[in-house]
Amino acid sequence: MTFVVTDNCIKCKYTDCVEVCPVDCFYEGPNFLVIHPDECIDCALCEPECPAVAIFSEDEVPAGMEQFIQLNVELAEIWPNITEKKDPLPDAAEWDGKPGKIAHLER
Repeated sequence: MTFVVTDNCIKCKYTDCVEVCPVDCFYEGPNFLVIHPDECIDCALCEPECPAVAIFSEDEVPAGMEQFIQLNVELAEIWPNITEKKDPLPDAAEWDGKPGKIAHLER
């Protein structure tokens, strides 16, 4: 089992989760983070650290967000690894909690 970053991370990109990951399995795009499923050890340390509540265990991904399971797989293969905490996006607080942010995902 792995953890999955979902919709609410888009346009927020808080990196508190990155800081606690013992295996550095996060990958960074322009406005979203993903978890590499083959590297995640299912330790669950990242989930409570996400201020946007955007990280879920693969078997607990909310209904309607199942596409993010495959999206994490796909993007983790092409985006660079991130291992240190960074500042969130400048307007993260304005975007936190807005539904349907998939249309704003930048690749």
